[in-house]
Amino acid sequence: MSTVSRRTFAATPARDALSTWSAIVDVLAPGATHSARKELTAVAGIAASIISDRSPKDHAIVATCDGPRTRVYCLFDDDAVDGSDANEAALGYDALKGDWAVSLPCHADELDWVQRALKKHGTRVTVRELDAPVAADQDEPATATARLSLVPDLKGLRES
Repeated sequence: MSTVSRRTFAATPARDALSTWSAIVDVLAPGATHSARKELTAVAGIAASIISDRSPKDHAIVATCDGPRTRVYCLFDDDAVDGSDANEAALGYDALKGDWAVSLPCHADELDWVQRALKKHGTRVTVRELDAPVAADQDEPATATARLSLVPDLKGLRES
């Protein structure tokens, strides 16, 4: 199982959906010369539509690469204006290093048109239904998932 980082961005009404995607791109592909930046900006309208639908409120935009995985969520309404739960800080690694992909969460009724629109821009940015696993997650062995679900015995710790 790879390391996972989380970032949370203030969206509407603190900033519009397109500006939110731009902020996300700035963190995932920092610098004007980052190799993934062109592909991410090419799908800006589609990603903004996903953000406008509020899909990334509870379902992450997931960036996978040769290094750590990055999960991106968005805040909306009062939470976005307050911004106290936002974490838009730069990552300490290249989130799109090597063989990278970005998976966007999408409502089922929007899935077909979003898939068609994204295919026009390449294969690295994909879409999935809200509760569907990210394709890279399906490659994880069941034992890795089981290790993550361990619950400590707090009572036993206190008694020892």
